[in-house]
Parts: sequence; structure tokens; C-alpha cells
Amino acid sequence: MSSETATVQKTSANPKPSLMAEGLDKAFMSGKIRVQVLQSLGISIYPGELTLVAGPSGCGKSTLMSLLSGLQRPDAGHVYALGQDISHLDRRELERFRLLNTGFVFQGFNLFPALTATEQVQLPLGYMGVDDKRSADRAMRALEEVGMVHRANMRPAELSGGERQRVAIARAIVKEPPLLFADEPTSALDAENGQRVIDILHRIAGTHGATVLCVSHDPRLIRHADRVLEMEDGAIRSDRRSGTHDSQGVCA
Repeated sequence: MSSETATVQKTSANPKPSLMAEGLDKAFMSGKIRVQVLQSLGISIYPGELTLVAGPSGCGKSTLMSLLSGLQRPDAGHVYALGQDISHLDRRELERFRLLNTGFVFQGFNLFPALTATEQVQLPLGYMGVDDKRSADRAMRALEEVGMVHRANMRPAELSGGERQRVAIARAIVKEPPLLFADEPTSALDAENGQRVIDILHRIAGTHGATVLCVSHDPRLIRHADRVLEMEDGAIRSDRRSGTHDSQGVCA
């Protein structure tokens, strides 16, 4: 089956994908050698689900997420996000799209040392022109959703790793974005905090109807994902849903 058509069939409740890739190519130069990371890859991702892209380091999963989120451009092919072809937007249009529609959670938290948890979460709202009072109210609601209201006035140095990641998630969801991208969100956390982060991401997909795309090699995420895409050598080798044991082979 070609990768352009390899998608899991959805029920009529969610007939349209929120993210779709067609014929994606991406290569990088390593010295004088051109390394092909993705070639003719296609996939569809749906709202209301936590989709996990798993696989060993170097398999292309982070590159795929970067292309689907608009952080990088493909060498060839198209990425459709919320029905819009973002592959060929100019820089300003792409930045505007990401500001309004996407949230990001990273392995390294990316918090500012001098800001409190509330101030961290307010940042993206400031870029959107939301006034201070409204942004403070929304920041507190986001912190409440991840169980961090009691740490609202703390700075990163005063927080544990798990608490910092929950603040980062609150910052990602405060805009209520339809697309949420998480890059290795649990790899720096112990078992308890990793489990808490997984639960939060899964809940966000269900309660907000968001598309949550998570890239990780952490096996703890597999049993919590609604859908697991296994990558190897730049190709999606299997595509399975939660509770199923049969994998659908995919060639990219």
C-alpha cells in the first residue's frame, strides 16, 4: 500500500483529517553527503486523538513532526493543516498560522528563568494581543487544568522537572489551539511525572477535541495513545489503533 493512501479509516464522527501529508520529501546535507530522511511519505492525522509517532533515534519522526507543524518546509510534497496547505505559505503567513492554531511542548521545557509560572503561560496570549487581565485569567485556568495553580507564582528553579513540564503544557494549551505538538515530552521525567504528563496530553485530546501529535521513543506512551505510528528509516512501517494487535503495514 502506498504511503499516500495509508490511513486508518475513521468513523463518521470525525471524517476529515486535521493534518495531512502528501508525498513528503526531506533531505539534509551531512558534509558533502545528502541524507534522505523522508521520501514520498503520506499520512492523515485526526482530531480528538493522541497520535504517537514512535521509533528509534534517527528514524525521521522529529523531522516529520517539524514538517507537519510548519517548523520546517518539505523539499517536495504538501502539508495540509486544518484544511490549509501550509507548505508554501510565506514566512509571515506561517508564523501567523502557528500563533493562532498550534501549541508546542518540548523535552527541555523552554521556560524563562525570570518568569513565574503564570507569566510563562501568559506569553503566547501577549503575542496575540490579549490584555493583561484576560490573559492572567486564562493562564490560571490553564494552570488549573494541569494541576499547577498552587505553583502559579513559582519560577522554574523552584519547580521539579515534572512541574516545569506541566507549566510548559499549560503554556501550550492556553490559546486552546486545535493542534498540539509534543516532542519527547516525558523523556526527562521519572515514571510518576511521565505518567502524569501522558494523562494530561491524552485528556486534552479528548476534552478539547484537539489533535495531539506526540513524537517519542518512550514505551510508556504506547499504551496510552489512541493511535501509534511506528517509523523506521524514514518510513511508517506500522499504523495501529489503541486496543488492536494487528498492525497495518505502510510503505513510504
